[in-house]
Amino acid sequence: MRNFITGFLITIQFLTALPIKKSLPMGKDYIEKSIQSFPLLGLLQGTFYSILLYILLEWTPFSTLAIAFIIWLATILITGGIHLDGWMDMSDAYFSYQDKEKRLEIMKDPRAGAFGVMSLLVLLSSRFLFIYEVIQFPTIVTFLVIVLIPFLSKVVMGMVLLHIPAAKKEGLASFFQNAAKKTTLYIYPVYLIIIVALISMIDFHFIFLALLFVLIALVCYLLIRRKSVKHFGGITGDILGASGEGTENILWMTLWLLHYFAMV
Repeated sequence: MRNFITGFLITIQFLTALPIKKSLPMGKDYIEKSIQSFPLLGLLQGTFYSILLYILLEWTPFSTLAIAFIIWLATILITGGIHLDGWMDMSDAYFSYQDKEKRLEIMKDPRAGAFGVMSLLVLLSSRFLFIYEVIQFPTIVTFLVIVLIPFLSKVVMGMVLLHIPAAKKEGLASFFQNAAKKTTLYIYPVYLIIIVALISMIDFHFIFLALLFVLIALVCYLLIRRKSVKHFGGITGDILGASGEGTENILWMTLWLLHYFAMV
C-alpha cells in the first residue's frame, strides 16, 4: 500500500500542477505503481469537475457561460498546461510533413510554431463549446459521464505508454516503460468494472453509455497507435501528453453530440 501511495504521488507530480513538493523515490516498483494509478487520478479529476459543476449550477448566481468558463479553466489549471505543451509540440511536428527524425527534432524545439498555436486554439475553443452546450440542460447522467471522461483519458494514456514503443531510448516515455511489467495494466479493467458497477446503481442506463465511451476511448487509442508509429516511430513524452488531451476532447465531443441526438 505504501508503494502504491508513493506511486500515486509521483503521478500527481508528473501529470498535474498540484504542489507535491516532497522528494519521492523513483525506483521501478514506484514507477509501476504510478502507471497503475493513472486512472485513479483521472477519476479524482472527473469527480472534482462534476462536484464543482453541481455547486456552481445550484448555489451560485453565475450564468451558464460563466460556469462553463470556470469548468473549462479548471481542466487547464489542474494540469498546469503540461499536456497542452505536448499537444502543441506534437502538432508542430506532425504538420511539418517531415520525416520521422526531423519530426522528433521539431518536438525538442522549445519554441512554439504556427501549427502548434493554431491546434491549441482549436483544442481549447472546441472544448469550451462542448462544455458550454453540455451544461445547458444537465441531467444526472451528465454529471456521471463527466466523472468518466478524465478517467478514460488516463486509461488511454497508460495504454499508449505501455503498448506503443518509445521513439527514442531516452526521455520520459522510455523511463516509464522500462519500469513496467506485462501485468502492469491488468488493474485497469478492474477499475473500470468497479466504477461502472457503482455508478450504474445510481442510473442503470449509465452502463450502456459507459460501454459507448469505452469504445470511443479504444478507437482513440488505436488511432494514436497508428499515427505515432507511422509518423514518429513511436511515442515520446509530448505524444503521451497530447494523447491524453486529444482523447479527453473527443470524449467531451461525444457527450456533446449525445446531448443533441440522444438527450443525455
